[in-house]
Amino acid sequence: MEADFYIVTTTVVNESQAVDLARRIVENRLGRCVQIIPRIRSIYHWDGEICDEDECLLFIKLPACNLDQLIRRLTEWHPYEMPEIVSVPVSSGLTAYLKWLDDWRYNDGS
Repeated sequence: MEADFYIVTTTVVNESQAVDLARRIVENRLGRCVQIIPRIRSIYHWDGEICDEDECLLFIKLPACNLDQLIRRLTEWHPYEMPEIVSVPVSSGLTAYLKWLDDWRYNDGS
């Protein structure tokens, strides 16, 4: 069963990049809300090396109808060669909040 809403996560190098990406997402109505966690530590394997980096984490909330377009645009806008773009289906939540996510597609965006 397809979810009606998703949370998409991605990471960037710094808060400036995170804010720029978040604003693009919201201004282009691809995501209703983007939360930025300004400092996380990522340890990962890349190009044969173990990397240990500070990054910013973005949580993007959106209706399912925007998921494919968000992923396409994130791939274009993202500063990383291969960005983390992971989507998690929202199986339930506060009805009023989910309505707010959904209504935004049909009105003036307030």
